[in-house]
Amino acid sequence: MLVTFIQRAVVQGIPLLLGSTGEIITEKSGNLNLGIPGIMYVGGISGVIGAFLYEQSLASPAAINPFLAVFIPLFCSILGSLLMGLIYAVLTVTLRANQNVTGLALTTFGVGFGNFFGGSLIKLAKSDMPSISLTATSNCFRQTLPFANDLGWFGKIFFSYSFLVYTAIIIALLASYVLNRTRIGLHLRAVGENPATADAAGINVSLYKYAATCVGSVVAGLGGLYYVMDYASGVWSNNGFGDRGWLAIALVIFAVWRPNVSILGSILFGGLFIVHNYIPNLSVSMQEIFKMLPYVVTIIVLVVISMRESRENQPPAHLGVSYFREER
Repeated sequence: MLVTFIQRAVVQGIPLLLGSTGEIITEKSGNLNLGIPGIMYVGGISGVIGAFLYEQSLASPAAINPFLAVFIPLFCSILGSLLMGLIYAVLTVTLRANQNVTGLALTTFGVGFGNFFGGSLIKLAKSDMPSISLTATSNCFRQTLPFANDLGWFGKIFFSYSFLVYTAIIIALLASYVLNRTRIGLHLRAVGENPATADAAGINVSLYKYAATCVGSVVAGLGGLYYVMDYASGVWSNNGFGDRGWLAIALVIFAVWRPNVSILGSILFGGLFIVHNYIPNLSVSMQEIFKMLPYVVTIIVLVVISMRESRENQPPAHLGVSYFREER
């Protein structure tokens, strides 16, 4: 039971890890992107569109090419989430629109975009249920390491996942290394802390903000693709993401803007999100209370880091504020 709980916590937490890693990269440049839930939604539906069109082109499910079945949805997801990131960057960096309003508008747009095309695909597939199933593509995404079952509980906990799980962890570790150990990371953090000083030092502020926003959006969009193709076994249903996008943003605060801490935080949040399923005889109202735990933990962490006033655990000083070079 414990092994199963840990496995489900990891699977539940990976979308949060990808979303939070993408948001951390974006926020390090000083951009507060509250459009992450919408970007994850677009990343998921873009992958579904690519997978649907590919499966429809096959004579039979047995003719599927595993490489194309993974590459096409992956490419479509990256493209869709990249376009969302570009929209946000143009509005907030070039046009200097309010970042909070832009992010919320992007979330609303992303959910509407996903529901529109999701509903269209359901009608094209002539499904009897309000959902579309891409089982053949999902099976390619959910392939696990062949030796996992031979290692007992150790293999089930550490090696029984799909490639996107390990990709998410590698991305988080790589992001942590780049942010803390490279010149690019130093410049990016400088832009987020004090863009005027960074600009005076010869750093291209707009370029770093664009790059961080677009890269962060692509990473977050992969969280939506993972949710559909792996967690949901290839089944898309409108409004099926729940509040995972907002949980990803909450995880950023819990991880104190450190991608490597997000790895453990995502597993913890994933466990808290499903722990009510492992407590017998819980009423519906108590289940809803338990689902609040990730947010409660985030609030507690926010209060603690605010009281400690530790600079390294604080958000970038210029987070959410547009940079006007003329006012330097």
